[in-house]
Amino acid sequence: MEASRFYGMRRFNEAQEICRQILARDPTHVQSLNLLGLIAQASGEHRAAVKMFAKAIAADEVNAACHYNAGNSYQALGNRSKAAAHFSKALALGMDAKAVGFILQSPTVTSYVGRIATKWPLPVTSAELFGSEGIAPLANDLFLRCAMETTTLASMQLEVLFGYARAELLRLAGRPDQDEVDDDIVAFACALARQCFINEYVYAQTAAESEGAGALRDRLLLDLASGAAITPLTLAVVAAYFPLHALPAADALLRRDWPAATAGLLKVQLREPREEMEERSAIAALTPIRNDISVKVMRQYEENPYPRWTVNPLTAFATDRAQGRTVATADQRAERDILIAGCGTGSHAIQIAQVYPNARLLAVDISMTSLAYARRKTRELGLRNIEYAQADILELASTDRSFDSIESVGVLHHLADPLAGWRVLVSLLRPGGTMRIGLYSDLARRVIVEARDRIAARNYRATADDIRRCRQDIFREADKWKPLIGAKDFYSVSGCRDLLFNVMEHRLTIPAIAAFLNEHGLSFEGFEPFDDPAVLEQFRKQFPGAADETNLDQWHGFEVDHPETFWDMYVFMTSKSTR
Repeated sequence: MEASRFYGMRRFNEAQEICRQILARDPTHVQSLNLLGLIAQASGEHRAAVKMFAKAIAADEVNAACHYNAGNSYQALGNRSKAAAHFSKALALGMDAKAVGFILQSPTVTSYVGRIATKWPLPVTSAELFGSEGIAPLANDLFLRCAMETTTLASMQLEVLFGYARAELLRLAGRPDQDEVDDDIVAFACALARQCFINEYVYAQTAAESEGAGALRDRLLLDLASGAAITPLTLAVVAAYFPLHALPAADALLRRDWPAATAGLLKVQLREPREEMEERSAIAALTPIRNDISVKVMRQYEENPYPRWTVNPLTAFATDRAQGRTVATADQRAERDILIAGCGTGSHAIQIAQVYPNARLLAVDISMTSLAYARRKTRELGLRNIEYAQADILELASTDRSFDSIESVGVLHHLADPLAGWRVLVSLLRPGGTMRIGLYSDLARRVIVEARDRIAARNYRATADDIRRCRQDIFREADKWKPLIGAKDFYSVSGCRDLLFNVMEHRLTIPAIAAFLNEHGLSFEGFEPFDDPAVLEQFRKQFPGAADETNLDQWHGFEVDHPETFWDMYVFMTSKSTR
């Protein structure tokens, strides 16, 4: 829009005039209201800005950008509770995916990251990094705190900075005068503990740090047993190194009064894991798990449920639909039976259940721990159309059930025989049914194979300690391992184990997929849309005038020339004939 162009050129008067003309015709035009708010914000007129953002949000309550902008102006006005509420809302509405980029634009964060970079890979001292101000400037960044509480912050630069911040908090917690520590620093410590819990304590720590954290934990346990006072800072710092639910007698913490930030930490690290333990008894075992590889895979995902997720990606979609701003299509309203074969921690099944509210979903996984997490999140969202069960895909034929649609993304390649598992799923698909499949690409995952070979050569095991050490090796050679360091999965223990330490991984080729589809009378309907639209442009240029997005021979030729195309996976739709 023209007004945005003028705003980008800092020609504010012209931008304002266009916005006002639009609002004279349409008083609820969200982009114009938001832009007027940004212009007021740029001029330091934050009271005027929040009024504009409030009008924009009244017109479109699920606009993440408007909530983020309102948060910035409320923070400038000193209204920290409203700022935090708007930041949290922005993150819940999809800004979690962009949070790292916003955080790395912060001058405070940039200065710390720069100081670390000047000595990298050598360590910096706390004094060199934080100076006389300590971590207070970092702790005062409300958006940073909200993001740390909400989602995995997948960034090498932020991880290293947070590691130093955690060590500095440990030092503060060991001081006798910690009662005088600022509330913002305590809230930051709680946010960092939540981030560490989300990433399963993936950050590296020195031997001295581990010893200090262990001593602080032991002191907390003694004070808990004796009924002595425990400061919120002590609790938060212990929780940044150890999950609270794993501490003996931790439930006693719930019987004490805590500030709001600490109570939020206890909810995530203690109450919710207890709820998940209770969910396990309600999950049926649909099939036996007998295959040797299946048992090993089950063990891996019991220890490290996957994927780590916290934010429902369809929050805005669900709100719009609930309020009638969007209407489900006939296809989405249809009653159908859907199988999610390998649902993990439930994000996939939950998204499908929201899009198809009248569908009956059976979501199975091999890991009871993953399923318990999925059930808790499903209950929180009020969804009632998903049945969860423990099952091995290889044994599903014994259930004597059939489905209109089957989804299995990122699962079959972890079976002892992926094609055997796929055959079972084909046998469960009704005539005319559709299937969405996701499989690893042999060409795209060459760097993963190289990393796995290196891990084997260095005898790293799939333990948390070895995963941490392996990741630090990779960080030290960051230029060589850019695809890994750019992968979100690299930034949690379960994600890294799934990515690099999986007990079973098969990689397939497009010709092998084409052969399977031909053998079973399945039609290839096309790959999922690519994040980068340039991929399809390149594909069409490679086959001028003849490009066919359902032609697997063409896609194979394209992938040979562009082996990074399917870095995540081949994800595609197929259909079964009606006969």
